[in-house]
Amino acid sequence: MATKKIIAICQSWGEFETSKDGSMAYKGGEAYAMDLDQQTKLSDFKQELAETFHYSVDSMLIKYFLPANKKTLITISKEKDLKRMVNFFMDSDQVEVFVMTEEGVTPNVSNLPASRSSRTTESEAVVPAAVPVDMMMDLDGPVDMDTHIRIPLGGELAIIDGENDRRAVTQWEKTITGVDQRFRSFTEFREALHKYSIAHGFAYKFKKNDNRRVTAKCKSEGCPWRIYASRLATTQLVCIKKMSSTHTCEGASVKAGYRATRGWVGNIIKEKLKASPNYKPKDIASDIKREYGIQLNYTQAWRAKEIAREQLQGSYKEAYNQVPLLCEKIMETNPGSIATFATKEDSSFHRLFVSFHASIYGFQQGCRPLLFLDCTTLYSKYQGTLLAAMGVDGDDGVFPVAFAIVDADTEDNWHWFLVELKSAVSTSRPITFVADFQKGLRESLREIFENCHHAYCLRYLAEKLNRDLKGQFSHEARRLMVQDFYAAAYAPKLESFERCTENVKAISPEAYNWVIRSEPDHWANAFFGGARYNHMTSNFGELFYSWVFEATELPITQFVDVLRGKMMELIYTRRVDCSQWGTRLTPSMEEKLQNEISKSCSLQVLPTHGSTFEVRGESVDLVDIDHWDCSCRIWQHTGLPCCHAIAVFECLGRSPYDYCSRYFTAESYRLTYAESIHPVPNVERPLNIVLTEGELSVSVTPPPTRRPPGRPKMKQPGSVEIIKRQLQCSKCKGLGHNKRKCK
Repeated sequence: MATKKIIAICQSWGEFETSKDGSMAYKGGEAYAMDLDQQTKLSDFKQELAETFHYSVDSMLIKYFLPANKKTLITISKEKDLKRMVNFFMDSDQVEVFVMTEEGVTPNVSNLPASRSSRTTESEAVVPAAVPVDMMMDLDGPVDMDTHIRIPLGGELAIIDGENDRRAVTQWEKTITGVDQRFRSFTEFREALHKYSIAHGFAYKFKKNDNRRVTAKCKSEGCPWRIYASRLATTQLVCIKKMSSTHTCEGASVKAGYRATRGWVGNIIKEKLKASPNYKPKDIASDIKREYGIQLNYTQAWRAKEIAREQLQGSYKEAYNQVPLLCEKIMETNPGSIATFATKEDSSFHRLFVSFHASIYGFQQGCRPLLFLDCTTLYSKYQGTLLAAMGVDGDDGVFPVAFAIVDADTEDNWHWFLVELKSAVSTSRPITFVADFQKGLRESLREIFENCHHAYCLRYLAEKLNRDLKGQFSHEARRLMVQDFYAAAYAPKLESFERCTENVKAISPEAYNWVIRSEPDHWANAFFGGARYNHMTSNFGELFYSWVFEATELPITQFVDVLRGKMMELIYTRRVDCSQWGTRLTPSMEEKLQNEISKSCSLQVLPTHGSTFEVRGESVDLVDIDHWDCSCRIWQHTGLPCCHAIAVFECLGRSPYDYCSRYFTAESYRLTYAESIHPVPNVERPLNIVLTEGELSVSVTPPPTRRPPGRPKMKQPGSVEIIKRQLQCSKCKGLGHNKRKCK
């Protein structure tokens, strides 16, 4: 049977325009049609597009909109992405695809842009059409006379690799043409003057610079070059009244240094920063040197990046003032959601809680009663901490349920978060929480959630064990103790737990006492009373924390919107994927069950009495099928029948699928992703809005905490090496030094 094809309308060389509601439309450019189906290879697709639009395959980006959503662009980077797009649009028979290069990505995919910074000038609207967008400057404010950068001597341009870059700088030579040239504002005139000086390789200084007139002269002593511009009478136009275009300095003035504002550099790199948020200062300096012949140091490049980022993302300070409106819009567009915030007595931001209706519904209807609590530091301008509660779907995938942004990681904030979380996931089911044991959560969980179970995160416990024993044992001894500690935690039965702890005791009685005193009933499978399905650590949601890592430096409103967009895409994608499943269980659980079925073939089953059976293999185990119980305890811990139980089902002619936890079925998985997260419109409050009494009258200011100086120590989430090797002297065998420093 022939595979159904869809038509891809591939567009390039145009630009995106964003409407007031945040939706985007692609204007201009050229289009090319291609047939796609499930057998189309991404490499062939990209090759044909590259040949059509004359792009390099390596630098080309391919994006598309989700169906019925013109606000979220999805990137195609691997084979699975292409197949998923074909699945999305199989019913519509046609999809719009946008092709661009990494240097020229223009759409802003954020649906919640904060207010534009006051540094963004009107020059963006009045720059001449011949000047590229990424070369606009911000010179509307006072001129910084103390910031210097260098350009080539003698007016020569730097050696530039690309012809386009040379042409971009060369065209600046004629931004100033002489007397009677007119500009629409002083900002536009200052921009033109700045570019003109770079193209001709000289430095200048202002003698007069206000909103009525601008006089500038060459910075070299004795050079006659000068220019004077003022407003044209009865108009708003600015006109050059006098200009001496002759230089006698021959570039000597450049030795004193060349002035350029951070805002000017920020405007140059703005578009590149939009395409590559991780654009490094050293790369910025290198690109500016290569393309414009201007030498920046690291600090200047870093500050220019900060200005460009604020122009793109909006003001960090204003974003906090938009939090009340953000909460209102979330609950308005996603009924049933919870979005609430709190401020301190001085109106400074304290905390924000968000849980979307789709997450609440999915957790209650399809997820097992298991929540992971964890936190991570945010590295925006005002720092803060993200608290998160994550569930796990039937395919063992992370399912974000709720998150909060708070000013600090404190017991009070955790207590508040749990109170809000209970209002979101109120359920009669006893919930198992996997969380750190040191955050004061134990008392709060016991107080807020009745009949809940608190499982200590095994990773945090192991790190504490390692810290407490550091300096007393060699690296190898500590590694073996932590290994035995993990084995004791996973041990399903008491005897295997005791065997593992005895191994710890053989190395160190002190370490054994530490393990016994650490409340094994909160972390060991042999004693734990709740159901955590063998999930032992709270840092379960690597996917979620990768989203946080990508958006951690954004203003608060945009940060929330990035998470919302990621969650929206995740729910939509998984809903489409599971619609094609033909198994009764989810794929990962189906695979685990089949592994147990294969192990059951060699087992011998002997009936004892009633529903209890004896199963013989490498060991002898008792299975009670009525109570879903096996003495190996794997069935109870995982929710899937063990090989012993499956052997009994084979003898009785029963299906093992009838004895799997309902949370592992494809039906429950579909319920988890049945509801959608809807787009949230822009939260920019209109200017001159008249608020009625009590309506959004809350003014929220940033928290007093500021990001400390220096580069933040940002590390990707995931597993961390628990045991770090200590120095060990090869001479005396002591720890903490080598033989060279041995006394």
